[in-house]
Amino acid sequence: MKANAKNLFDALIYFPAFKTGLAIGAFSARMGWDSFTRHFMRLNAKLALFIRNAETKQDITDAGREWKRMFPTSGMQKIVSSDVDTVFAETHVWCPLRDSGDVQACYKVMEFDRCLLEKIGGQFVVLESQAEHGVKACRVAIRSLGKPVDDLIPAHVRNQAPPCDIG
Repeated sequence: MKANAKNLFDALIYFPAFKTGLAIGAFSARMGWDSFTRHFMRLNAKLALFIRNAETKQDITDAGREWKRMFPTSGMQKIVSSDVDTVFAETHVWCPLRDSGDVQACYKVMEFDRCLLEKIGGQFVVLESQAEHGVKACRVAIRSLGKPVDDLIPAHVRNQAPPCDIG
């Protein structure tokens, strides 16, 4: 009975609220409302952490599984591989930023996941974003807290416009 109540809650309340929060976050990020976006996405993450009764994990594979558990449906996130320090996953949630080219807005909206991982015990990096043209699923990395991430090139850094050289 408890599993059925959870499924009903997820389908009728959590999933629509999640999608609405994602849309509001994407809109505010595109509008340049950075402070609002950051606080709004962190508030949503803290609600998810509370609703799902998140636990801090020491092992990065466990942290990846716990991160995945924070979402309304298990199909939203797919863990594709892991090593001793990093879990690699794909985000299959349709994103309102899809194909927009606005990877900076994506970075701002992903404050949600960074906040989740702060509690769970990891660091979150978007390697490939649905905001990039033609990308249907985000590729992300979750790295153990305290481990360097300089080998992981975030999508918002990789896609920065080159500086304008007037001269």
